[in-house]
Amino acid sequence: MKAHQASGAAPALQQTLGTVQLWGIAVGLVISGEYFGWSYGWASAGTLGFTITALFIAAMYTTFIFSFTELTTSIPHAGGPFAYSKRAFGPLGGYLAGAATLIEFVFAPPAIALAIGAYLNVQFPAVDPKTAAVGAYLVFMTLNIVGVQIAASFELLMTLLAIFELLVFMGVVAPGFSMAHFVKGGWSGADHFSIASIPGMFAAIPFAIWFFLAIEGVAMAAEEAKDPKRSIPIAYITGIITLVLLAIGVMVFAGGAGDWTKLANINDPLPQAMKAIVGENSNWLHMLVWLGLFGLIASFHGIILGYSRQIYALAREAYLPRYFAKIHPRFKTPHRAILAGGVIGIAAIYSDELIKIGGQTLTANIVTMSVFGAITMYILSMLSLFKLRRSEPDMVRPFRAPFFPVFPAIALAGAGVCMATMIYYNPLIFGVFAAFMAGGYAFFLSTRRNRQEMALYDAV
Repeated sequence: MKAHQASGAAPALQQTLGTVQLWGIAVGLVISGEYFGWSYGWASAGTLGFTITALFIAAMYTTFIFSFTELTTSIPHAGGPFAYSKRAFGPLGGYLAGAATLIEFVFAPPAIALAIGAYLNVQFPAVDPKTAAVGAYLVFMTLNIVGVQIAASFELLMTLLAIFELLVFMGVVAPGFSMAHFVKGGWSGADHFSIASIPGMFAAIPFAIWFFLAIEGVAMAAEEAKDPKRSIPIAYITGIITLVLLAIGVMVFAGGAGDWTKLANINDPLPQAMKAIVGENSNWLHMLVWLGLFGLIASFHGIILGYSRQIYALAREAYLPRYFAKIHPRFKTPHRAILAGGVIGIAAIYSDELIKIGGQTLTANIVTMSVFGAITMYILSMLSLFKLRRSEPDMVRPFRAPFFPVFPAIALAGAGVCMATMIYYNPLIFGVFAAFMAGGYAFFLSTRRNRQEMALYDAV
């Protein structure tokens, strides 16, 4: 008997997602990172230094996705990395990957929801940003509950609109682009590269990761794909290509539009870059400001889908309370898991100013926490790939990582560099992240008997 049947979580998830919808999820999960966040990397690295950092991170993500796709198609499971590490390293490996992925996907949405709220507050000053952020949670949790097909179709629409708007931005600022603007002071404020530029390039790594963070969330939709062995590789590969091209285009055109130092510490670099070219009264600018909301919505909505499937998968196998493994009888979605992640996110929103770590607000820190979760998961996933190649050489692999072992080795090394850099620059947040992992491990140990009993029941 299969584990998900033994858990009483029937009916099961429905296989309704096609290739284009999975591509929309892959790009939509990430695309808000093209609109904001990345430009903070310019503050420490400069435009040229950050370009090198971004290309390094792009290479890491590209090799990671090509390698990760082998795992996703070989083990199509709503738990994604949790299932891969569990198969490779047993229950402890499953816990570590599952907890890290959960931290990544549960802690990212509050920051994006507050960005949506802040945006709406600019357009409508009477709207309280936190109220708007909570409203975003309620709307998009509801949309995720009523059906994955509806949710995925909406995600695809938001993603297409967000991409269209990025292309409009590049087209509008292109006539005013100047390479002289882009390269001036491009090495951490200096015009020429020196050893002094390197620390700033390392410090900018988290902001380059923001370009691609969460694309791996497609793995959590594997059980809902019509033909995961075919559609997931296409969605992942075309998705990472789309994101790399957009990241390079947005970064270069924004940096060449004027004085890039004015964009290095703000949350809206694209409208400000466009303003330098067309003026603040241009209709192009107003369209960019309005449609830019679609990028935030696409990522927020997609990550809700991702965290809910991770909570559901962990609960289904008794890594979390089994209560959250319930599937809605009508909508066939993990409604309790969707609501659980929302409760955590809304609590974080209202705790934003109350809890400060290292002098920064809670949401500023949970973005960093989310990145720690992601990098931990990347490392464990690549280690799982190497382990399964040795321990299960005959496992059916519909897609095999190209240039093995080079690609996964590059991804693993890149993730290791990112982790070391993140710990060096964010030791306090890493300590909080480690405390979360330790607390989860205590729960993991306390529920060992439940998993053993479930395993015995499945064997009958």
